[in-house]
Amino acid sequence: MKLKHLLVCASLMTIGFGAQAAEPTFESVKDILTKNACLACHAVDKKVVGPAYQEVAEKRKGDPANAELLAQHIRQGSKDVYGPMPMPPNPGISDDDIKKVVEWIMAGASQ
Repeated sequence: MKLKHLLVCASLMTIGFGAQAAEPTFESVKDILTKNACLACHAVDKKVVGPAYQEVAEKRKGDPANAELLAQHIRQGSKDVYGPMPMPPNPGISDDDIKKVVEWIMAGASQ
């Protein structure tokens, strides 16, 4: 009977570990950023035309509501958020791709 319980517990632990999401990486969003021309104005760790992704991450960390705000900025564009240069809207990016990019930014925008 104890062996049966041990096997059940081991199975549940394996399932639990598999369910944990991996932290998003730059490699996981690089193709999205490239095909949507995001990297023309943004870099991970330095200001180009727009702010560095790490600057955005630092400004938005700690408040989960910022994820929705970032998604809106990506989809609809923004103005006067990080300076005078407006960010143009990106209506062609999919909701799934926006979600991946926002998760990466909210996780700290690591390289």
